[in-house]
Amino acid sequence: MTSQPNSASARDVATVLHPFTNLKTHEEDGPFIIDHGSGVHITDENGKTYIEGMSGLWCTSLGFSEQRLIDAAAKQMAQLPYNQTFLGRSHATTIDLAERLLAMSPAPMSKILFANSGSEANDTAVKLVWYFNNAHGRPEKRKIIGRRNGYHGTTIATTSLNGIPDLHRDFNLPIADILHTDCPHHYRFAEPGESEEEFASRLAGNLEQMILDEGPETVAAFIAEPVMGVGGVIVPPATYFEKVQAVLRKYEVLFIVDEIICGFGRTGNMFGSETYGLQPDLMCCAKALSSAYLPISATFIPEPIYQAMVAESEKIGVFGHGFTYSGHPVTAAVALETLNIYEERDIVGHVQAVAPRFQQIFQSLADRPLVGEARGVGLMAGIELVADKASKQPFDPALKVGAHLMTRARELGLIVRAIGDTVVCAPPLIITEDEIDELGTRFHQALAETEAQFLKDAA
Repeated sequence: MTSQPNSASARDVATVLHPFTNLKTHEEDGPFIIDHGSGVHITDENGKTYIEGMSGLWCTSLGFSEQRLIDAAAKQMAQLPYNQTFLGRSHATTIDLAERLLAMSPAPMSKILFANSGSEANDTAVKLVWYFNNAHGRPEKRKIIGRRNGYHGTTIATTSLNGIPDLHRDFNLPIADILHTDCPHHYRFAEPGESEEEFASRLAGNLEQMILDEGPETVAAFIAEPVMGVGGVIVPPATYFEKVQAVLRKYEVLFIVDEIICGFGRTGNMFGSETYGLQPDLMCCAKALSSAYLPISATFIPEPIYQAMVAESEKIGVFGHGFTYSGHPVTAAVALETLNIYEERDIVGHVQAVAPRFQQIFQSLADRPLVGEARGVGLMAGIELVADKASKQPFDPALKVGAHLMTRARELGLIVRAIGDTVVCAPPLIITEDEIDELGTRFHQALAETEAQFLKDAA
């Protein structure tokens, strides 16, 4: 790193610990510092502007300059900058937001428990599953099944649910009573000649066998994202969730739906559950709930689980869970205004209108020499880079081909994300077709330059 001793870059390296970062490399390379944003664009400290093709972390759905959200925060800050929801306290904005979310829910729900992040919402769902079964005298029914390549957060419990081994390593994770079933990625894991429907049947059968092997009386819940985001935008194969949900119902296993990335329009419906016919028993959302302008998440709780919570809290004397900032009035106000904008501007309709163009741009890459699969739905897409298309042979991870493409895209003014050798894109939901075309032009060029580099190396 060549930055001056008192530069922002040097100060960052000296003081800030960055999540999901190679800390040694960061010491050498320093940070990528963003100064401001407008619409779908961000501008770095040197004045270079980029299309933010990842909406930050899948979350800044309304872009980086929505004045109505700024005004909503300022108004609530002036009226009541903080209020807790412990001990029965509340305020109008939090009540309004809870009512709004329950009315929008894709499945019947009774209560909303607010927190600050998707990790906390999913962690809360796990605790409530255990609380529910203890209330019904089934303390042994506590195992939670996640999926390989699934991602649900970074608390101890949610990291354990993640099906990504590098997130477990040397953290002494996963914890007990966490299981992982198959990743529903047809391209990578289907057997030769196996259709999507056949693949889905096999995975549902494997899930059922896992439940039987463990004992249905010990299996409490299954957690899944409608589309696996951090896993690489893995779209479920045809009939997958239909068959999985039939297994869950058969053995009284609760279904926790993680809508953290998919919720609020990303897949072309308000919730990914609507896109894929999911019927959640518990549902968690965050990210686009406030367009990421302030931290907030919500766990949706159905009436049967709520009644069990009432009984347990009566027995114990308290419902012993919550967060200092649960239902924070300022974040609730911003979230409520975000939902108003979604409705008034028909953001879901806009996504449906522009998504075909967005998907066409990525699907057009499927025949390129390094692309094994192009996949996506709505305004989320990914391409998986391979060393050999015919055999689906991946690159040696040491080559960091995906990271190379991500870097080339950034040099061309486009932010995307490399997840191994899958490169994903999920721009703000307000993106226009002209901006999508420019995004596509930059991505195509970055891919062409990556091909030139790695096809030359292979020659």
